[in-house]
Amino acid sequence: MTPHESLLAVVRRFVTLTPAEEILLTELFVAEQLPKGGFFLRPGQVSRKVAFIVEGVFHNFRHRDGQEHSFYFGREREFIGDYSSFLPAQPAAHGIQALEPARLLSISYDNLQRLYREVGQGERFGRLVAETLFTDVLGQLTSFYEETPEERYARFVRTYPDLQQRVPQYYIASYVGVKPQSLSRIRGRTGS
Repeated sequence: MTPHESLLAVVRRFVTLTPAEEILLTELFVAEQLPKGGFFLRPGQVSRKVAFIVEGVFHNFRHRDGQEHSFYFGREREFIGDYSSFLPAQPAAHGIQALEPARLLSISYDNLQRLYREVGQGERFGRLVAETLFTDVLGQLTSFYEETPEERYARFVRTYPDLQQRVPQYYIASYVGVKPQSLSRIRGRTGS
């Protein structure tokens, strides 16, 4: 399956597309690659695009108290972006970084506006993707206030069962909100 076919398969889960709209989407989403450690978005930059992950894993992170805190992971067949920076064209409070070599299909703000105008259900698609990202990030934020580290780790395992072997443990520890040594103890107690 080509990268654009993979994108179209995911888009079709949200909305119905005509053949002409499918062609337009393949023109609006541009292929790009990032090396491991490469930034899709650096903290303080204005987000100029959102992207569909063809291959790779990303973490959204924020610096606080001199430390980097991961709060969301994105992987194949998911979208990444920072709408709080992208829509109002304001500097991003957090960053998005590749944790392994990655291939993306990105769309600029102008091309996204064109998608909204020229694809019959384009605005619906954009809204559903934004809602999905919003509820995922909100769920993680809520878990920090309502769950113990053990519960957050269990949530990580349920949400990202495929990432335990792909993501360095210190990023998982950051996501759970503990030090790497504490994560080892939690993993030992849960048998994960």
